[in-house]
Amino acid sequence: MSNLLIPTATVVYAIALLAHTAEWAAGLKVTRKADQKVLVGAGGPEVPVEPEVEETPSVRAEQASRIGVLLTILAFALHAAGVLTRGLAAGRVPWGNMYEFSITASLAVAAVYLVLLKRQRLQWLGLGVTFVIAGTLGLAVLAFYVPAGDLLPSLHSYWLVIHVSAAAIAGGGFTIGGLASVLYLIKARAERRATEDKPMPAALRRVPSASAIDAVAYKVHAFAFPLWTFGVLVAGPIWAYYAWGRAWGWDPKEVWSLVTWVVYAGYLHARATAGWRGRRAAWVAIVGWFVFLFNFIGVNLLLSGFHAYSGL
Repeated sequence: MSNLLIPTATVVYAIALLAHTAEWAAGLKVTRKADQKVLVGAGGPEVPVEPEVEETPSVRAEQASRIGVLLTILAFALHAAGVLTRGLAAGRVPWGNMYEFSITASLAVAAVYLVLLKRQRLQWLGLGVTFVIAGTLGLAVLAFYVPAGDLLPSLHSYWLVIHVSAAAIAGGGFTIGGLASVLYLIKARAERRATEDKPMPAALRRVPSASAIDAVAYKVHAFAFPLWTFGVLVAGPIWAYYAWGRAWGWDPKEVWSLVTWVVYAGYLHARATAGWRGRRAAWVAIVGWFVFLFNFIGVNLLLSGFHAYSGL
């Protein structure tokens, strides 16, 4: 059942991605000025009427956005059912290897997005979110899949559940924050360049102001960082001690988890003490996101160590 649900969810996320692509495409199209019209009264002089500049109706963009959100919710339900049935098939929590962690971590991204969508109306992030989730699930299905099975006896510990749960939720927050930071840079650039003769594209006018996006990115990172701190620097070493007899062994996964923590700690510290806002903060957040992605994927695929061996 899980092997059917996860690919189905991937396809639905991909369709949602197409809907959000259509949303942005509709907002970027602007029609040219129509030919000047002339009113002619009965026996009176001709009176020129200045035509209005009409942009592609935002109705299309709104419709595409709603379709994308509804498809994302449907995909999330299928996705969650796929993760749950994978756990039932394996007889344990479904994050014992790279395939399982990929489908669980991407589920956390979707969950964080949908929660914030209800509270903050973040549908403008739908394009990036569905792209990341569909890509992660596609990679998981095509490259990481392994049949369901039991863990090594040494890895059985409830600290594994705590450690990976916190890391996955934090990763979802980092991903949403990273995407918001990318959109901030795009919006801020558009605001700087917008003039009366060359207005901002309609798609970007539907997006909140750059300062509002920056505030959202900060709030999401402030939420995710304590979870990452607890999951990686507290629960992780405790689990490592039970699994391998040492809390810290300079394993590549441990080192890059610490590097990720340092980058995000620097981001939050700079905002709190140095007053960093805007572009500098956004670039640090984006660097942190890429470091997190390398820790999530690159370390497992390119470097050797205990975590690469265990698939986590």
